[in-house]
Amino acid sequence: MCVLNQKLSGALKAIALLIGLHVPGLATTAQTKKPADYVNPFIGASTSEGAAGIYHGLGKTFPGATTPFGMVQVSPNTITGGDNGSGYSFEHKTIEGFALTQMSGVGWYGDMGNFLVMPTTGSLQTSSGKENGAKGYRSFYDKASEKASAGYYTAFLTDYKIKAELTATPHCGMMRFSFPRHNSSRIQIDLARRVGGTSTSQYVKVVDQNTIEGWMKCTPEGGGWGNGDGKADYTVYFCAKFSKPLKDYGVWSAEIPDGRSRKREDVESKAYQDLVAKAKISTGVPSSSGKHLGFFANFNTEEGEQIIIKTGISYISIEGARNNLSAEIPDWNFTSVKAKARESWNAALGKMKVNGGTDDEKTTFYTALYHTMIDPRVFEDVDGRYMGGDGRPHNSGNFTKRTIFSGWDVFRSQMPLQTIINPSLVNDLINSLVTLADEKKLDYLERWEMLNSYSGCMIGNPAISVIADAYAKGIRRYDVNHAYQLCKNTAEKFGNGSRGYTYESFGIANTLEYAYFDWCVSRLASALGRTEDAAKYQLRGQAYRNIFDPQVGWFRPKDKDGNWEAWPEEGRMKQWYGCIESNPYQQGWFVPHDVAGMTELMGGREKVLSDLEHFFEKVPENMMWNDYYNHANEPVHHVPFLFNRLKAPWLTQKWTRQICSRAYKNKVEGLVGNEDVGQMSAWYVLAAIGLHPVCPGDTRYEITSPFFDQAEIKVGEHSSKIFKVEARNNSPENVYIQSATLNGKPYTGSSIDYSEIVKGGRLVLQMGPTPNTNWGV
Repeated sequence: MCVLNQKLSGALKAIALLIGLHVPGLATTAQTKKPADYVNPFIGASTSEGAAGIYHGLGKTFPGATTPFGMVQVSPNTITGGDNGSGYSFEHKTIEGFALTQMSGVGWYGDMGNFLVMPTTGSLQTSSGKENGAKGYRSFYDKASEKASAGYYTAFLTDYKIKAELTATPHCGMMRFSFPRHNSSRIQIDLARRVGGTSTSQYVKVVDQNTIEGWMKCTPEGGGWGNGDGKADYTVYFCAKFSKPLKDYGVWSAEIPDGRSRKREDVESKAYQDLVAKAKISTGVPSSSGKHLGFFANFNTEEGEQIIIKTGISYISIEGARNNLSAEIPDWNFTSVKAKARESWNAALGKMKVNGGTDDEKTTFYTALYHTMIDPRVFEDVDGRYMGGDGRPHNSGNFTKRTIFSGWDVFRSQMPLQTIINPSLVNDLINSLVTLADEKKLDYLERWEMLNSYSGCMIGNPAISVIADAYAKGIRRYDVNHAYQLCKNTAEKFGNGSRGYTYESFGIANTLEYAYFDWCVSRLASALGRTEDAAKYQLRGQAYRNIFDPQVGWFRPKDKDGNWEAWPEEGRMKQWYGCIESNPYQQGWFVPHDVAGMTELMGGREKVLSDLEHFFEKVPENMMWNDYYNHANEPVHHVPFLFNRLKAPWLTQKWTRQICSRAYKNKVEGLVGNEDVGQMSAWYVLAAIGLHPVCPGDTRYEITSPFFDQAEIKVGEHSSKIFKVEARNNSPENVYIQSATLNGKPYTGSSIDYSEIVKGGRLVLQMGPTPNTNWGV
């Protein structure tokens, strides 16, 4: 169609809309979609090593139903073992059940996946069986029937001819099963099941003809997070109600010998599964406890008969679970609960509005925003009570207790995003980390917190960054002096110490990251008027210089005596040489607090620019795991924005647009690496609207080429203030900023301060096909 005809067609359609005529193909485009309509929970929902080309796998997200930052995630589970943190992978052909709790985008074997519910027919099976369909209660499912949206999931289990539907509230899950005509239909609940292991003890009681209550204790002896090394130790309490009376019910209990190992690999073994398959079945038992327990209820069903199970959970008590269920799902209206879940997502996702781009690109954006709103999840009951790190009940009072802090990942993009759109969430997180340290009688902040555990996962002191960044931005509804003391204690406990470098296995990564976190302490100390501390930690922030070897022209680990470790044949390209999940070429760019000093060490601006361009140009087209700019992992996430600091902002614009296009897609394999509890998606959300920090703790956000023509950001919680980023003449070719205005006045800087963003305003960027090397320098 020629341009003239296109214009006429557009005009005719506009007239048709005005006078109410029907135009074929117009209805869909004429409808106004809401944010939740663009959410595709299947993006990233794969753990496939084959598709990723690396053992880390792909996104590792879950497709099930949840609410913004909710305690409950009702989701299908296809696998218990391996490094499958979400318990689900799209390519698997069978479902073993539907659990109430999931983690999002994590490796290290994962955890949760508790209270696994499976509708079945026929004879009772007590073991789930293998993913390939081996005998057990799992079922093949019709892939074409599987649908997921914000707050809802459904699939048809072909082995049992049962349609499963899932929805959620913040503390509860609701499952609706449509059964065939059968005289031996069943809902069975595996209380022992846990991603990456097993719960180690369970209890269940039939309270009345419609209700069961109980708990599942998950300890490190049962594997889970880090296969036990993550020290996850929690109890899930539940109150579950059935819409059909329990007249024929019972339990199964596997006899697990005392002293038998119950880690991930043991639970996966044939010998263990044989024990479970031969579990003792007892009917009519009013209550039971055991090491590997399950509950079942048998029903006679008519064709299409629906049975609903609604379940409240709590991490503090059965009473808490009961109260949560009563407060959030008082009736049996599945459709109403589903609608409320969807509306909660529309409200949460409505904090950002983008225009321009295709439907696929909007789906990628809003799903990314959705994934940033899974964690840190609520950890308290509806009455504000939560289980403390001391094993005692506490009341949160003036904040919401939260959990799941994937620190090493989320300090980079996820928390800087939330400081703009959900600052109270950041307050909650800081209060949660500070009170946890007090409850556990520990004098430092955890780097990767999960359900009260100090897991010690990954490296560095990321909580310091989150606190320093929040304070600098005026987010301060916590005990600031106490938080500062914990930051200082943390830096003293884990840091470069008197040597001025770290010589352990990850000497480069640790030294560089500790130097940055020390700088964060100095910033906080300076703001609080603690000049002596400010000077001390400012100096310690320069520790990165201590491991730069001019002879090789790069960062190099030292041993405990100060000698350089042997330089490998591959040089800075060698994976794991002084680094964690990276090589020195990737990790070496992490001096976000002193880019000028880093540039000087590396030989000056021109040399660094040339090296950085090479770093990006060598990346494979699909941007999957590689030895150069490896977007699949966090250490490099700030690197595209370094060009701004090096007075070449057009290269930041070029490469962030490339990353947005090449590393994020509206498909299952749409994330090039683990979602990592919101970090991978938060990077995209910020970059796609044209704003991203290099250095949290500094209030500066770098300006880059927006992926969308316009983005509207509701800043703060309940504010009517909106910050708009408008990219005029924007297109896949016009990726370069030609000029800019802020609130109608010429703007020549390549960065903008947080204070400008949160007071609202309009940043207008004129785009073009070639770099303007004079703008932003």
